[in-house]
Order: sequence, then structure tokens, then C-alpha cells
Amino acid sequence: MTGKSYPAAPTARVFSGIQPTGHLTLGNYLGAIRNWVPLQREFECLYCIVDLHAITMFQEPAALHAATRQVAAALIACGIDPTRHILFNQSLNPDHAELAWYFNCVARMGWLSRMTQFKEKAGKDRERASAGLFVYPNLMAADILAYRANRVPVGEDQKQHLELANSIADKFNHDWEVPGYFPEIDPLILGEATRVMSLRDGTKKMSKSDPSDMSRINLTDTADQIAQKIRKAKTDPEPLPTEAAGFENRPEARNLVTIYAALTDKSVADALAEVGGQGFGDFKKQLADAAVAHLSPITEEMNRLLADPAEIDATLFKGGEKARALSRPVLAQVRDILGFVHSG
Repeated sequence: MTGKSYPAAPTARVFSGIQPTGHLTLGNYLGAIRNWVPLQREFECLYCIVDLHAITMFQEPAALHAATRQVAAALIACGIDPTRHILFNQSLNPDHAELAWYFNCVARMGWLSRMTQFKEKAGKDRERASAGLFVYPNLMAADILAYRANRVPVGEDQKQHLELANSIADKFNHDWEVPGYFPEIDPLILGEATRVMSLRDGTKKMSKSDPSDMSRINLTDTADQIAQKIRKAKTDPEPLPTEAAGFENRPEARNLVTIYAALTDKSVADALAEVGGQGFGDFKKQLADAAVAHLSPITEEMNRLLADPAEIDATLFKGGEKARALSRPVLAQVRDILGFVHSG
């Protein structure tokens, strides 16, 4: 409708985010963060600590502040390079919230009502859930499309939100007759352990919000804590299978072997060729040794970084400035497309 043309979207820009709530877990690391690191060699990457998403559920301010720094330290310790790419917390760039409002006016109630994650988080008493929780996927779409990013590494549980983001982008492009302005987002689901499950229940995802600390391995855990949690992880009485087909109706066995495979850079099939037939007692010792060897250097580097919170804050602020330099022209173009009177 504008009759104008706009610059093409970038073709190799990655965006992903993580919430600063609770301690980051082995599941966050294996399912997401570790897979973000190699993307830096191939793409322009923005990694965001999504503190605006966090407050869809009440957060104690001091805890949110501390968690944001801890997540930043964890990402850097895991290999995210904020000097070559962009690391920032979401609230530093108000363009996310502005674009989210526009998307609130594009998305349809029926689309949002079908989001399974809202149903899970809101529970039975949906009338008491925040409006922010309901429109959370619109903000997620804005996070990505404020940079016209086209690749997003996500877990399986976020694919539905990306499908909605693509629906929003398509409707925006169609309604305002700007074909291809917002690009189609390609979900990147990477690695052996894309969905790490609880150590106490192999049918539930490992979660930093689980009331039981024994259900997860935190990136802040000591070597002794890691070993204890693995030693006490739920299992069954049978030896480990020698082939993946033997995992049927054995979710805990599947989960522990999948974790071992990811930590030792093996496929599940290769891991089973090594440990299949063992009892859980021996296998858990191997798994604990692998987890400690892999995670201890990360924990040590996190602690070193957290000893200088001012430096972490400076890194995030610089990242926020770089992020807004990318999103500012996009928002100016969007305002122009929508027909707002603005100054560029």
C-alpha cells in the first residue's frame, strides 16, 4: 500500500533468546546454548536474555537482576563471543516492545488460543493469567523480526511459536502489500540432546523451575553435586539396551544415554555400542565423570566473570547499543509501511 520498496532482509542472521529465571541447567546447555556456539562461525548472531518475557510471570526484581547477569556469564563461559556478535538483554532495546504492539494488532485471538505453552503455563485458572503470557508469542515474533532474522535455533517445544511468527509475518506482508519484507523464519533444531528430560522423571523436560533441585543439573553445580544428582537419578532394574529400540517404555534410560552421548560428542547409537549391556551403577559413574569433565570449566569461568558484575553489565549495554543499531531502521520502515507520521 505504500508504493515504496525497502531493502532486502539479511540472508544469514540468527536470533535466539533465553529467559533469566532460575539457574541454567544441563538441558539449557545441551538443548540450546552449546548449539549456538558453532553458529557464530557461519552467521551473524544475536543472542538475547529475554527479560521482558520473564515478567509474564512475577519476578522478584533483585533476583531478576542477578539472574540476568548469571545468564550472561554462562553464555560467555560456554563460548558466545560478545566482541564478534551481539549479546544483550531484551529490555535494553525498546524496539522489541514497539514491534510487539504492532504484531498484537496483526495476530488473531484464535491463533494465540491454540498455543499449547500458554495452556500449560496458565493451567486451569486462565482468567488469572497475565495478558502478557497470552501474547507472549507476539513478542517472540517481534524479537526475531525486529532484526528481520531468518534463522532461529530452538527446541521442539518452541516450533509452534515460530510457526505463529511466520503467520504474523505473512499476514503483515500481505495486508500492507510488502511481499517478503519480513522473511520466513527457519527453525534450526540441532544436536543429539535437543530435549533433555528430568533426572527424576524421564517423561518430563528438565526445567529450571522444577521444585526439586535433584531433577536437574545446574551449570552452577559443583562436581560433587553433579555426581550426587546422577547417582540418585531415577532408573529401572534392567541393564542398558544395546540398540535404541530397547528404549521403548524406558524413558529414564533413554534420557541418561542421550545425555551421555551429547556430553561425549557421540551419536546415541555409538554411545550404546560403548555402554549397552551395562548396569546403571557402572554407567552412572561414567556419566558423572563425563558431566564433571565437560561442565567444570564452564562453571569456573562463570564464577570468574561473576566476580566482576560491572564488566558483565558493560558487555550487555554494548550489545544493546549494537542491537538497536540494527533494529532502528527496521522499525522506521515498519512505521512507514503502517502509515504513521514519523521522522525516519
